[in-house]
Amino acid sequence: MKVEGLTRWLFGGALLVVATAAALAQPAVPRTIRVIGLPARPLPIAIAESQGWFAARGLTVVTEVAPNSDVLRDALATGRADVASAAVDNGVAMAENAGVDIVIVLGGEGTQNELVAQPEIKSIADLKGRTVLVDAPNTAFALQLKKMLLVNGLSAGRDYELKPLGSTPQRLQGMREHKEYAASMLGPPTSIAAKRAGFVSLGSARELLGAYQGIGQFTRREWARDHKDALVAYLAAYVEAQNWMLAPANRSNVVELLMKESRLPADVAGETYDQMFLKPGGYVPDARFDIAGFETVLKLRADVEGSWGGHPPDPHKYYDPSYYEAAMATLKSPR
Repeated sequence: MKVEGLTRWLFGGALLVVATAAALAQPAVPRTIRVIGLPARPLPIAIAESQGWFAARGLTVVTEVAPNSDVLRDALATGRADVASAAVDNGVAMAENAGVDIVIVLGGEGTQNELVAQPEIKSIADLKGRTVLVDAPNTAFALQLKKMLLVNGLSAGRDYELKPLGSTPQRLQGMREHKEYAASMLGPPTSIAAKRAGFVSLGSARELLGAYQGIGQFTRREWARDHKDALVAYLAAYVEAQNWMLAPANRSNVVELLMKESRLPADVAGETYDQMFLKPGGYVPDARFDIAGFETVLKLRADVEGSWGGHPPDPHKYYDPSYYEAAMATLKSPR
């Protein structure tokens, strides 16, 4: 090789090395995940964001709070949101009623819902001929309500009227403003605020149903496949945040966060913590998905709505644990 050619080759190689080093030195462009939640921004997302656990994994998480489950499901179905954080039965409803191929990828909460009624209502039987509030008439916690009334001899449309009115806080506000709205399923902190205001509990979903998979994370199956690395990183940060907030040493920080995120007074935030973090049906370590609880969800839909001819399918038709397992494998101390 001539001296001139050798010089050009060496110079070109040096430029390539410099360019490669410069490219490697550039910070990774954050991957953005759009999460839509109901009825509020999930606490683990707020924690993971404040602790820098999303940023450490190269993620930017943008959250939106939906006014009701119809808006949430539509946003996920049309691609305006990437991940939904809500009662997982909403994902099942998307698959069965709208033909959207969804996959549930994370658990997180059971259920602590109560059937909360106007002060003059003394029993479920008193709801006959009355109007009860739901988010949507055929998903999630409305099915809990229908079941509770059904076992007490009351059928929707025949013995009482269902009125959709949006998320949990909106339903309590509706009951405050309209005494003709007799009852609704409410969970903490809204149920706590309601009882402090004089509303009465007619029973809990957990007493009737037992284990129940409530709030979880679900997405479109195609999006999950196409964005696996980002989804796994998101789930890992979420689990890390959930475990952080469950640690007793962090109680005061979590109570402050509840006050900020849900605009709660200190006493209601403290009671919410004691109920959601210390009692069955609340937040679950590692944000685990409760297969037995999800079987309850599917059975409830089959019993109340007649889905699948009354015979619920295998839970893995909707739940794919592989993303969660991959996320747990990335954590320093997987359990």
